[in-house]
Amino acid sequence: MAKKRGTALEEHEKRKLNKQNLSKLGGIFRFVLPYKFNFFLGMLFLAFSSLTLLTFPFVAGKLIDAASGEEWLVTGINNIAFILLGILLVQSIFSFFRVWLFAKVSERSMRDIRIALYRQLVQLPMTFFDKRRTGELISRITADVSMLQDTFSTTLAELFRQIITLLAGVVFLMFTTPKLTLFMLATFPVLVVIAMVFGKFIRKLSKETQDELAAANVIVEETLQSIMTVKSFAGEDYESNRYSTGLNRVVKVALKAAGFRGAFISFIIFALFGGIVAVMWYGASLVASGEMSVGDLVSFVLYTTFIGGSIAGLGDIYGQIQKAIGSSERLLEILDEAPEVSTADFQQIPVAGDIEFNNVAFSYPTRPEVEVLKSIQLKIKAGEKVALAGHSGAGKSTIVQLLLKFYPVLKGEVKVDGKPVNDWNLKQLRSNIGIVPQEVLLFGGSIRENIAYAKPDATEEEIIEAAKKANAWQFISQFPEGLDTKVGERGIKLSGGQRQRVAIARAILKDPAILILDEATSSLDAESEALVQEALDELMKNRTTIIIAHRLATIRKVDRIYVLSNGEIVEQGRHEDLAIQEDGFYANLVKLQFAE
Repeated sequence: MAKKRGTALEEHEKRKLNKQNLSKLGGIFRFVLPYKFNFFLGMLFLAFSSLTLLTFPFVAGKLIDAASGEEWLVTGINNIAFILLGILLVQSIFSFFRVWLFAKVSERSMRDIRIALYRQLVQLPMTFFDKRRTGELISRITADVSMLQDTFSTTLAELFRQIITLLAGVVFLMFTTPKLTLFMLATFPVLVVIAMVFGKFIRKLSKETQDELAAANVIVEETLQSIMTVKSFAGEDYESNRYSTGLNRVVKVALKAAGFRGAFISFIIFALFGGIVAVMWYGASLVASGEMSVGDLVSFVLYTTFIGGSIAGLGDIYGQIQKAIGSSERLLEILDEAPEVSTADFQQIPVAGDIEFNNVAFSYPTRPEVEVLKSIQLKIKAGEKVALAGHSGAGKSTIVQLLLKFYPVLKGEVKVDGKPVNDWNLKQLRSNIGIVPQEVLLFGGSIRENIAYAKPDATEEEIIEAAKKANAWQFISQFPEGLDTKVGERGIKLSGGQRQRVAIARAILKDPAILILDEATSSLDAESEALVQEALDELMKNRTTIIIAHRLATIRKVDRIYVLSNGEIVEQGRHEDLAIQEDGFYANLVKLQFAE
């Protein structure tokens, strides 16, 4: 969530407003360029509205002078009052168009940034996601883009408006009342320095309050996520006390901050009004000596109010721009990442399904010192069914990830149909490989959408046929909404067996040449397992199949088993041959599993 304006800047949010950092905002500005006409028109209306409003104090002063009988371009109090209303009306029209034009620019350019960011994210390699947390990436596309939206729709406009008001106001005052203006400018630095010192203290304490509140909110989040554990341990009172303690700390820091804020406000009121009294005293003495009129004094007071407001606003805007530079840095970091490379045009050509690993060695980029695979040598002919067996962490899943080209092969070569995976177009390669994972995560839409994810243009008949082959139609047809039944977030409304069968239907519809089964029945009850196994047998027909085996009972029928240990293939052969080898690694695995 984007921070509210006026909250303290975190240490990591502080950025110097130098050329290099501002160029980062410029990097994001390219998304505004398609709407540059509206942007510059908005800037024009902004300048007009600011300058129009600046004529208001001048004319207001003339209204007072007219009441004293002094002559001006227009005579009569009523006429001057109408001019003032006219100024406000024109300024209001300019302001409306300024706000509307900036909104058009910011909404459309932020939409373009979000699309570009999302498109880039889904095309980045797995190595990128290994180094980033999901929450952090979601924050980029939500909070950081919202921060920029604020910057482009209001902050930049406010910055230019305050600068125009400040400069034009001071210049105007120097021309009309130079003595009084110089007297006023002499009082400003003292107020600004004291305000900065107080402001720093208050921001620090505000940050402490936010941190303590965040810590208290974590307690609530943890408790609600683990409510079953809390209740089973009768920990309600303990958690309530923990939350109360956290909130008491919040109150303590907040009251300390309030004390400083109260002192600051009292000082500002005294100093500000003291400054106004000093300026008015000096102004009154100038009026008494005939050096300026009462109307000029009124104009001066109104101008100083405008200028004071601008100076107060600039501090807040400076902080906002610092945050915006930080956001643009984080977004450009993602946009500048190199996406996965496709080396050929995508064509829907038939794939036989021959797989070959030649002396493949591999380490994950996040753990380069640990060799996960060592000189892997295996050949799978089209249509063969093979299993990868071994303890957890032996490298079974890594073989599959290299086949899908989730990671680059550093040593050796992986080939599909005799062609290295590096030479395959990614979409072409992956569209010919189907996966039924151990833990199926469905998308939050309907069953129809989840099955058709493999083939978005599939007909109703094709989807139903795939569901029937996967033994899924029997439960889908019993739902009142059938295929349009919503599965809930991550498929939570379906049982484990139902989710597996929807995933199998999806794989059947994809009709891949190569199939990967990550022990799809390991966490199911006996009835669901029988239905899923039947569906898997249907799915495996005439396809090259790699089964990642956790339970050895399910892989007795395969053509060949590769047994992995510490990233090496230590044994290979059929189940019957490997199971009878004395002191064999596979035979030992079988004994361990059936002894349980």
